[in-house]
Amino acid sequence: MLTIMVSAQPAETVDTKAVSILQALDKKTKIDKTIYAEFTITQYGTDRKPGDSQKGILWVKGSKYKYDIKNQMVFCDSVNTWTYLKDANEVQINKVDPTSDKGSLSPATLFNFYEKGFKSHFIDEEKVNSVLCECIELYPKHPEKEKYHTIRLFIDKVKNQVAKISFLMKDGTMQAVVVSKFSANTPFADDAFVFNPKNYPGIEVEDLRE
Repeated sequence: MLTIMVSAQPAETVDTKAVSILQALDKKTKIDKTIYAEFTITQYGTDRKPGDSQKGILWVKGSKYKYDIKNQMVFCDSVNTWTYLKDANEVQINKVDPTSDKGSLSPATLFNFYEKGFKSHFIDEEKVNSVLCECIELYPKHPEKEKYHTIRLFIDKVKNQVAKISFLMKDGTMQAVVVSKFSANTPFADDAFVFNPKNYPGIEVEDLRE
């Protein structure tokens, strides 16, 4: 999920409005012990015409996460990651590298990735599915490491939560994640983030851990 990974950058001046909005969002997000979100990911071509769309569900608890999208489910208990391919009835198991994704965008950080590593600029207010949002553009401080050049973050002005994230890719395409349902602090058991092969008769297990 989210193979979405800013060359154009604004001047070094600090946009105080953008900073203030992000700080308020960050303050609210930090009190969320768990997150449940339903979303749709849509790919756009260089002509900005929508292409493939996929609906998904995401569960997050600290550094643990699980998401279900199209023909794939991914479980991560912060130590191991299980990628289950539904059509093939196959699961691949990998160890989580604690350094490789440090500071990177991942399902676990989808709603707080903006905290570090970006310059920000307030654009305007815009509606997302009839919800009035504040749009902020984010530019990575190290664009050479990313596949995108800009992220547009749409924040629900009333609920103060992420409603949409658009990734403007360096190849001219775009990927948009629209959140249709969001709830926080629902209790999740830790074993909800561990894949249990016993629940999938006949499954093929490929353990890639060393």
